[in-house]
Amino acid sequence: MAGDDKHMFKQFCQEGQPHVLEALSPPQTSGLSPSRLSKSQGGEDEGPLSDKCSRKTLFYLIATLNESFRPDYDFSTARSHEFSREPSLSWVVNAVNCSLFSAVREDFKALKPQLWNAVDEEICLSECDIYSYNPDLDSDPFGEDG
Repeated sequence: MAGDDKHMFKQFCQEGQPHVLEALSPPQTSGLSPSRLSKSQGGEDEGPLSDKCSRKTLFYLIATLNESFRPDYDFSTARSHEFSREPSLSWVVNAVNCSLFSAVREDFKALKPQLWNAVDEEICLSECDIYSYNPDLDSDPFGEDG
Protein backbone atom coordinates (compact mmCIF):
# COMPACT_ATOMS: atom_id res chain seq x y z
CA MET A 1 0.00 0.00 0.00
CA ALA A 2 1.14 3.51 -0.75
CA GLY A 3 1.38 6.21 1.94
CA ASP A 4 -2.10 7.67 1.48
CA ASP A 5 -3.64 4.20 1.44
CA LYS A 6 -1.81 3.21 4.64
CA HIS A 7 -3.09 6.32 6.39
CA MET A 8 -6.63 5.69 5.16
CA PHE A 9 -6.40 2.01 6.22
CA LYS A 10 -5.31 2.99 9.75
CA GLN A 11 -8.26 5.38 9.99
CA PHE A 12 -10.58 2.71 8.63
CA CYS A 13 -9.33 0.15 11.17
CA GLN A 14 -10.12 2.48 14.06
CA GLU A 15 -13.76 1.50 13.48
CA GLY A 16 -13.00 -2.24 13.77
CA GLN A 17 -10.37 -4.93 13.30
CA PRO A 18 -9.38 -5.77 9.69
CA HIS A 19 -10.51 -9.40 9.93
CA VAL A 20 -13.93 -8.71 11.46
CA LEU A 21 -16.68 -9.73 9.05
CA GLU A 22 -19.06 -7.11 7.67
CA ALA A 23 -22.50 -7.88 6.26
CA LEU A 24 -23.06 -7.23 2.56
CA SER A 25 -26.27 -6.67 0.65
CA PRO A 26 -27.76 -9.60 -1.26
CA PRO A 27 -26.29 -10.14 -4.73
CA GLN A 28 -27.77 -8.37 -7.74
CA THR A 29 -28.06 -11.71 -9.51
CA SER A 30 -31.66 -12.65 -10.07
CA GLY A 31 -33.10 -16.13 -10.05
CA LEU A 32 -31.38 -17.54 -6.97
CA SER A 33 -33.52 -19.79 -4.84
CA PRO A 34 -33.83 -19.08 -1.10
CA SER A 35 -32.31 -22.49 -0.30
CA ARG A 36 -29.16 -21.64 -2.25
CA LEU A 37 -28.94 -18.26 -0.54
CA SER A 38 -29.41 -19.73 2.93
CA LYS A 39 -26.32 -21.90 2.45
CA SER A 40 -24.26 -18.73 2.22
CA GLN A 41 -25.14 -17.39 5.66
CA GLY A 42 -22.37 -19.15 7.61
CA GLY A 43 -19.12 -17.40 6.81
CA GLU A 44 -16.81 -15.82 4.31
CA ASP A 45 -15.15 -19.01 3.12
CA GLU A 46 -18.27 -21.05 2.44
CA GLY A 47 -18.44 -20.26 -1.24
CA PRO A 48 -19.32 -17.59 -3.76
CA LEU A 49 -22.77 -16.87 -2.26
CA SER A 50 -21.35 -15.62 1.01
CA ASP A 51 -22.90 -12.39 2.20
CA LYS A 52 -20.02 -11.18 4.38
CA CYS A 53 -16.52 -9.84 3.79
CA SER A 54 -13.67 -8.80 6.04
CA ARG A 55 -13.19 -5.13 6.85
CA LYS A 56 -9.88 -5.40 4.98
CA THR A 57 -11.72 -6.50 1.82
CA LEU A 58 -14.22 -3.70 2.36
CA PHE A 59 -11.32 -1.25 2.62
CA TYR A 60 -9.88 -2.53 -0.68
CA LEU A 61 -13.27 -2.15 -2.39
CA ILE A 62 -13.58 1.44 -1.18
CA ALA A 63 -9.97 2.25 -2.09
CA THR A 64 -10.54 0.84 -5.60
CA LEU A 65 -13.60 3.05 -6.07
CA ASN A 66 -11.67 6.07 -4.78
CA GLU A 67 -8.82 5.48 -7.24
CA SER A 68 -11.21 4.85 -10.11
CA PHE A 69 -13.18 8.05 -9.61
CA ARG A 70 -10.52 10.38 -8.16
CA PRO A 71 -10.65 13.37 -7.91
CA ASP A 72 -14.36 13.72 -8.67
CA TYR A 73 -15.81 11.44 -5.98
CA ASP A 74 -14.87 10.20 -2.52
CA PHE A 75 -16.22 6.84 -1.37
CA SER A 76 -14.57 6.89 2.07
CA THR A 77 -17.95 6.90 3.79
CA ALA A 78 -19.27 3.86 1.87
CA ARG A 79 -20.59 1.10 4.14
CA SER A 80 -20.66 -2.66 3.74
CA HIS A 81 -24.41 -2.78 3.02
CA GLU A 82 -23.73 -0.79 -0.17
CA PHE A 83 -21.73 -3.71 -1.60
CA SER A 84 -22.73 -7.19 -2.65
CA ARG A 85 -20.73 -10.18 -3.80
CA GLU A 86 -21.96 -11.46 -7.14
CA PRO A 87 -21.98 -15.27 -7.25
CA SER A 88 -22.31 -15.62 -11.02
CA LEU A 89 -19.56 -14.57 -13.42
CA SER A 90 -21.85 -15.29 -16.37
CA TRP A 91 -24.54 -12.96 -14.96
CA VAL A 92 -21.99 -10.16 -14.52
CA VAL A 93 -20.54 -10.69 -18.01
CA ASN A 94 -24.04 -10.61 -19.49
CA ALA A 95 -24.92 -7.41 -17.60
CA VAL A 96 -21.72 -5.71 -18.84
CA ASN A 97 -22.33 -6.95 -22.38
CA CYS A 98 -25.88 -5.57 -22.36
CA SER A 99 -24.71 -2.17 -21.10
CA LEU A 100 -21.93 -1.92 -23.66
CA PHE A 101 -24.14 -3.18 -26.49
CA SER A 102 -26.75 -0.54 -25.70
CA ALA A 103 -24.03 2.13 -25.87
CA VAL A 104 -22.23 1.14 -29.09
CA ARG A 105 -24.67 -1.30 -30.73
CA GLU A 106 -23.32 -3.41 -33.57
CA ASP A 107 -19.72 -2.27 -33.08
CA PHE A 108 -19.67 -4.16 -29.78
CA LYS A 109 -20.16 -7.55 -31.45
CA ALA A 110 -16.64 -7.45 -32.89
CA LEU A 111 -15.15 -5.95 -29.75
CA LYS A 112 -16.75 -8.35 -27.23
CA PRO A 113 -14.41 -11.36 -27.62
CA GLN A 114 -11.32 -9.14 -27.61
CA LEU A 115 -12.54 -7.29 -24.52
CA TRP A 116 -13.23 -10.41 -22.44
CA ASN A 117 -10.03 -12.14 -23.60
CA ALA A 118 -8.00 -9.09 -22.54
CA VAL A 119 -9.75 -8.83 -19.17
CA ASP A 120 -9.38 -12.57 -18.52
CA GLU A 121 -5.71 -12.49 -19.51
CA GLU A 122 -5.04 -9.74 -16.95
CA ILE A 123 -7.09 -10.92 -13.98
CA CYS A 124 -8.23 -14.53 -14.65
CA LEU A 125 -11.96 -13.98 -14.20
CA SER A 126 -12.69 -17.52 -12.99
CA GLU A 127 -10.48 -16.89 -9.95
CA CYS A 128 -12.03 -13.52 -9.02
CA ASP A 129 -14.55 -12.55 -6.39
CA ILE A 130 -16.85 -10.01 -8.03
CA TYR A 131 -18.48 -7.25 -6.01
CA SER A 132 -21.10 -4.67 -6.95
CA TYR A 133 -21.43 -1.21 -5.46
CA ASN A 134 -25.10 -0.41 -4.86
CA PRO A 135 -25.26 3.06 -3.30
CA ASP A 136 -28.28 5.03 -2.25
CA LEU A 137 -29.14 7.95 -4.54
CA ASP A 138 -27.21 10.46 -2.41
CA SER A 139 -23.99 8.42 -2.66
CA ASP A 140 -24.32 7.39 -6.31
CA PRO A 141 -21.87 9.30 -8.55
CA PHE A 142 -24.21 8.66 -11.49
CA GLY A 143 -27.31 9.79 -9.60
CA GLU A 144 -26.56 13.50 -9.99
CA ASP A 145 -28.35 15.74 -12.45
CA GLY A 146 -26.33 16.96 -15.40
